Amino acid sequence: MLAKINSAGLSGLDGYSVSVEVDESHGLPRSVIVGNVSPSVREALERCDVALRNAQISMPPRRLTINLAPADRRKDGTCFDLAIVTGILRSVFLTDSFSLDSYGFIGELGLDGSIKHVNGVLSLVSEMKRAGLRGAVVPLVDIQEALVVEDMDIIGVEHLVDLCNLIESKERFLRYPREEAVRTDVHESYTVDFAEVHGQSYGVRAALIAAAGGHNLLLSGVAGSGKTMIAKRIPTILPPLSREENIEITKVYSVAGLLPPGQSLLNHRPFRTPHHTITTAALVGGSAQGGVVPGELALASRGVLFLDELPLFSKASIEALRQPIEEKQVIISRLNGTFRYPADCLLVAAMNPCPCGYFPDRNKCQCTESQIRQYQRGISKPILERIDLCVEASPVAFADAVSKDSGPSSAELRAQVLRAREIQAARFHGESKIRVNAEMGIREIERYCTLGSKELAFIGRIFQLRSMSMRTYHKVLKVARTIADLEEAEQIQVAHLSEAVNYRGIEDQLYGARRREDGR
Repeated sequence: MLAKINSAGLSGLDGYSVSVEVDESHGLPRSVIVGNVSPSVREALERCDVALRNAQISMPPRRLTINLAPADRRKDGTCFDLAIVTGILRSVFLTDSFSLDSYGFIGELGLDGSIKHVNGVLSLVSEMKRAGLRGAVVPLVDIQEALVVEDMDIIGVEHLVDLCNLIESKERFLRYPREEAVRTDVHESYTVDFAEVHGQSYGVRAALIAAAGGHNLLLSGVAGSGKTMIAKRIPTILPPLSREENIEITKVYSVAGLLPPGQSLLNHRPFRTPHHTITTAALVGGSAQGGVVPGELALASRGVLFLDELPLFSKASIEALRQPIEEKQVIISRLNGTFRYPADCLLVAAMNPCPCGYFPDRNKCQCTESQIRQYQRGISKPILERIDLCVEASPVAFADAVSKDSGPSSAELRAQVLRAREIQAARFHGESKIRVNAEMGIREIERYCTLGSKELAFIGRIFQLRSMSMRTYHKVLKVARTIADLEEAEQIQVAHLSEAVNYRGIEDQLYGARRREDGR
């Protein structure tokens, strides 16, 4: 008998439908699996055979041909085990059973018959819903993640015996317990607060602007000046997560195998801080033993990617950030397909002024001018042009460090961010792909960043003096627009432009002033 079971596989962050076809026939007892499958999928035959035997299910000597369609797509992973064993049971034993065409099956099979966790359950069940299926059968351990998908009949199974009871008859299937989705409010919780930052009002101001407009931020300063403290607290002032953002973050972490067991949705914005020795593939995503996996850029999507000691990252890793920063997505092309992962994160980087971290204090810094220049030039000008805010953090004075007066709290700063985001949401209401000022293109800049005659004259002089590129000029306008939004001003003023220009000082220091002094 021919049996067909619905399942799904992973391609990047998205799922794709797979039909598992099992044909039982007379002949030499032999099982074969076809359909452009990887070794991990072929091994499912051995897992199914041993699991059925340990579950006291005796398989008669039959010839089994198993096909995973469509055959033009490479299948990888262990998520098809449950569908394959269901197809075998239906084909060999349940010739007159009722149809399961409206349900999908995903899960890994253990040798003892247990149904184990698989990565990407949320993406897989979402694909089943898109394909028009009524429900899904998933490992019991993944039930909470699957229940995130609304309007789907979710059934959790823990053992092969449960699966047999499930599909033995229509009456048992209908009586099998269904899990009900439990709707709970997602509550964000953070253990840090901006009120703990002392003596860095300039850096806190830059962090506020970055969060309000979605601008990338570079913090430069001597060792111990509080750069990391500021970066770690930026997620606390970002707007609360929407349900769509919750689902996107959860999908990424589920595909990467980093979702905590039994959790449905992640309740906070990601904060990723990879070490500077990270490889390019680990940073942007790349091939692994189980296929193409998301990198730190995707894991930080909808949150903050913090690159501490940016000049120490390999040149290839830093330059690989160019396109993802602009496009807000990572595209990985391999022979078996093209994979897309989100990269809609706030890039925050930090650097010291020199390798030892104490320049210009020559009492502590022993670095030569050549060493300092080589260290700083580890960040190319194209990368600096893609960073909207460049802030120099000064050393914290002792009086500020021991002061009982605290700065603005994260709650106060978040209120300002939310108000600015509301203004931007109203401004870009008719724009489908733009949410914040940092995402504006040339057309939107010309429309929403109009300048008066006084403002044009001011920025014109700055443009000539600093030899700005057009990309830098547009960055200044977008930052000025965000500053104006924070002050709830309709038009960009000279003061807004002046502040925005001040956040380009590091770029001018590295590739402007010195170049003019050297005569290059």
